[in-house]
Amino acid sequence: MDIAALVSDPAAWAALITLIVMEVVLGIDNLIFISILSNKLPEHQRARTRRIGIALALVMRLALLSTLAFIVGLTQPVFSLPWQGPPGAYGEPAFDLAFSWRDLILIAGGLFLVWKATTEIHEKVQPSDGHGIMDTGGKVISNMGAAIFQIILLDLVFSIDSILTAVGMTEHLPIMITAVVVTVLIMLLAADPLANFINNNPTVVMLALGFLLMIGAVLIADGFGVHVPKGYIYAAMAFSAGVEALNMMARRKRPTVEDKILH
Repeated sequence: MDIAALVSDPAAWAALITLIVMEVVLGIDNLIFISILSNKLPEHQRARTRRIGIALALVMRLALLSTLAFIVGLTQPVFSLPWQGPPGAYGEPAFDLAFSWRDLILIAGGLFLVWKATTEIHEKVQPSDGHGIMDTGGKVISNMGAAIFQIILLDLVFSIDSILTAVGMTEHLPIMITAVVVTVLIMLLAADPLANFINNNPTVVMLALGFLLMIGAVLIADGFGVHVPKGYIYAAMAFSAGVEALNMMARRKRPTVEDKILH
């Protein structure tokens, strides 16, 4: 189907809108990681690092789209492990523990995310003496290159997940490319406000790190063939964010109530 036919096809527009929404939701994880990491740099490097990280995410997604056959091939099993699961109705193993390249990438990315989130949480609870990672106001990463390198690693994991989602929702490459570009533009617009909000609210930093820890665990589980519905994950994140929003409102109201009592 050519571009003109896609433009005039309502089903194509519906697929595009649905895919953009899905990509934006999947991009939230990537954006949270970029925001937390960039906030640990000197202030004059933060916005530039975020823009570079998001631009690299776009380049990586477009590069992966240009090799769709290769990406689809990543889902083919490359090896399996002998696994005797619980017996089924006829005594056969419940499932076969086979791994594809996608599974291995998800497991590696999940382990990296769990390690990174755990390290950050530890440093928030027990800040270092200035020789390593410090608290929110500290210069945690020695240079912008180190931050960008870590962003690239997670960009790869999230990009593969994003492209495989796109491939599963539509077969038209122009729709995939348009959805990816629009999604990355939305991420670019939201990056600075989100990063500033996280930086100005220390409790939100801990909540975001908790999100990353949960996402890392889900990636590992997905790599081992345990598929947790994404709706459950984002519903839990939305509920937690709502509770934190109520806590923030309560903290803002508290001084006003105390002033009334004093007067």
